[in-house]
Amino acid sequence: MFEIRITCDPVDKDRVSETLAAVFTTGPARQHPTRDGLRTRLYLTADHRPAQEPWPTPEEAYALAPSIISEIGWTARTAADRPFLDVLNREFWLRKAALLDRIALSNEADSVTGDATDLATRAAQRLIELDDTADVSDPRAYVRQQYARWARNQ
Repeated sequence: MFEIRITCDPVDKDRVSETLAAVFTTGPARQHPTRDGLRTRLYLTADHRPAQEPWPTPEEAYALAPSIISEIGWTARTAADRPFLDVLNREFWLRKAALLDRIALSNEADSVTGDATDLATRAAQRLIELDDTADVSDPRAYVRQQYARWARNQ
């Protein structure tokens, strides 16, 4: 843990605090005017963010997954059997995103062009929205990570 001291214009204090919080894990900013009263001194305790765990490979993530055909059936039945708003739960979007990711991976391996990659990315982004997760650098890798965790607990 360390402390950061910033001297800035008062209008910039929120932007500076938010920018630092995006890079480090920070505590609340303590504010004091400078001696001349024209600027603000900010003091923040900070720490490095923990390193992100490595993304699982597709083989690791989908080792326990049922066949693609089985997952297509589950996704279609779930979408048809439930009222529209009930379909928007996490398990549905996780399994749908994983299914689309697996189809996209298969197409990419076979050099097949189509919409699968775009659809997989969009479904992954929907899962990220549901999870209220920010700063995901690779949405499809996030799906693999979450699916692997989910599958281990089933």
